[in-house]
Amino acid sequence: MKDYEDTIAFLGQWGRFQAIVFFLLCASIVPNGMMTFSSVFLADIPSHHCLIPDVNLTQDWLSAIIPKEVVNGHEELSRCSRYRLDVVRNLSDRGLVPGRDINVTELEQEECLDGWSYSKDIYQSTIVSKFDLVCSDQWKQPFTSTVFLLGVLFGSFVSGQIADRFGRKPVIFATMAFQAIATIVQMFSNSLFFNSMFCILFFITGLGRVSSYVSAFVLGKHEHLTLRAVFALGVCVGFAVGYMLLPLFAYFLRDWQSLLFGISLPCMAYLPLWWVIPESPRWLLSQGRVAEAEAVVKKAARINKINMPHVVFESYSHHTDSTKRHNIIHLLKTSNIRNITLIVCLLTGYYGLSLNTSQLHADPYISAFMSATIEIPAYICIWLALQYLKRQLTIIFFLFLGAMSLLLIQLVPESLSWMAVALEMVGKFAVTAGSNFMYVYVAELFPTVLRNTTTGACSILSRAGSATAPFLFQLTVYFKFLPYIILGTLSVVSSLTVFFLPETFQVPLPQTIEEMTATKRGLYRARERSK
Repeated sequence: MKDYEDTIAFLGQWGRFQAIVFFLLCASIVPNGMMTFSSVFLADIPSHHCLIPDVNLTQDWLSAIIPKEVVNGHEELSRCSRYRLDVVRNLSDRGLVPGRDINVTELEQEECLDGWSYSKDIYQSTIVSKFDLVCSDQWKQPFTSTVFLLGVLFGSFVSGQIADRFGRKPVIFATMAFQAIATIVQMFSNSLFFNSMFCILFFITGLGRVSSYVSAFVLGKHEHLTLRAVFALGVCVGFAVGYMLLPLFAYFLRDWQSLLFGISLPCMAYLPLWWVIPESPRWLLSQGRVAEAEAVVKKAARINKINMPHVVFESYSHHTDSTKRHNIIHLLKTSNIRNITLIVCLLTGYYGLSLNTSQLHADPYISAFMSATIEIPAYICIWLALQYLKRQLTIIFFLFLGAMSLLLIQLVPESLSWMAVALEMVGKFAVTAGSNFMYVYVAELFPTVLRNTTTGACSILSRAGSATAPFLFQLTVYFKFLPYIILGTLSVVSSLTVFFLPETFQVPLPQTIEEMTATKRGLYRARERSK
């Protein structure tokens, strides 16, 4: 029998059917962009200080009862302490005035025993103000983001296997439905840890996000469309569009429950498209469902107004691969493969750690929109780089560009805030472009029998890096630029390791482990010259 792609070549590369599949699958990625960064607004920390109960205090004491602290060179009200209320009440009742009769800095302080008062200048509420995730419980705020990313990590393990077992289309729509339902139920969470509902549902949302993304990507890039580079670009742009819509939703829906409901709407709106998006004929054939595969191809031909054979897969028979199966252990089998694997793990782990929405602007809505907007030129840039540039130099360029922005930003004076924003935009551009470029480079480095395994393993490492990022950026409480210094240093170190990887641009890729075992630095270039 002819190859599958040769068999359906009569459909053409682009027609009405391919256009429908292309735009609808790209649209399925939009909710992913919204869900992935939703914690930027859901778990943001409003300005807050200790709540002062309704007691009989003079206005002078109400203004002085919260101590002042110097944070990053600025004086602000303490977020986690107040002067002892019973002492202050006694002094107030005696008619003493703070600053004139009493030096308030000498008074004993206590924790926020009556809770906190949160500013509503930006948000009506977030999960931080709902569950009091501040002060001694502040570690729970980044933990919520980590739970979501752990769901993404777990989904990276299982999504491919589930899609191979039940089909691409059922996984896309089932995980879309799970995301919508889990997000809506989250609205009714009453406690973050005693109930555990919010965290469990956030985990499910993360699992559903990556599962729907991977299934839609595979369905479009490998099984429905032949213009694969264009589809990959469309998927990335769809993700960026979802990211850009998030601050718009958050701006008009200022409390966390309304925002959860708002970001669930795109998932629910997508579900009726079940009757429009077809299953993968390639997957149907792999399951022996030849008649269903033919029905999909016939429908595509009818939409494209193309005449086709009466029977498309008449001579089809499913062939299983009887060759030796390979697994993740083979990534450590020889010293050469092991060295390349360790370098790749360092690079993908760094990029996962760096994928964090920076505070580019004092207004979080503008900040998120700017961060999302820069992704579109980054995706276009990597698409062009894949066509024309060498892999090693491109990765090194992105790493140094990111390091430069991260290390220089701490030197910018506060009076030049526009320059700090520009450097953060450059860093966001470099991380976005580099992380996506790495996935292609990794797929080219490893032989066919290990390509999917390696890509999956690197995806998992990237998710693990992302899961630790919320805690890394909590280091700003010790020094504002400490996370930038750590990431900038890692970027420089990572760029040096790229020199030990082979070049793969316009070079025949390794097909077997034996070919890769013999690889030394520059081997692929040598193979290219010998041809």
